[in-house]
Amino acid sequence: MAIVPKGFLRYEVLKLLNEKPMSGSELMSEIEKKTNGYWKPSPGSIYPLLAWLQEKRYIKEVPEQEVGIKRYVLTDHGKTFLEEHEKRLEGLQKGYRHFGPGPEFMGPMWSEFYPEKAKELRAATKDLAVAVFKLRNGLKRQYSEEAAKEATEALKQAAMTIERIANRIEGVKTN
Repeated sequence: MAIVPKGFLRYEVLKLLNEKPMSGSELMSEIEKKTNGYWKPSPGSIYPLLAWLQEKRYIKEVPEQEVGIKRYVLTDHGKTFLEEHEKRLEGLQKGYRHFGPGPEFMGPMWSEFYPEKAKELRAATKDLAVAVFKLRNGLKRQYSEEAAKEATEALKQAAMTIERIANRIEGVKTN
């Protein structure tokens, strides 16, 4: 069972419908692809959301191209709503750097054990998350193949190093 952050489904649906008209089942499949198969929204979550978005005038039905398939597209009102949401999200991501001690973004997973000893680990985890969000926002504004490749290599190296440490702690032998 996947844990999905509040508002994730609405945001993803709006982003996808901003790209092209899609049906409820197409949206479910696309979100499943975007989450690498970890989560596929159910009809019980997608169709009530589509009805709500339509009622709020964020989306509208497009004329049927195929019999029995309703597709939706973002309205101008919906595009404005999506842009405002993205600005709020970007503002929140910038604010992560300023979280003080206590519950931190990405940090709570270290708080349940050795709270004092894991202080530096919490800070490093938060710093990594902030850097990834900053990279995402930068690439969104101006994509650079070179920067994407460099960041991919750095993240792969970090993941391999952390995996090696975790395996050593668990007593797993690696080649």
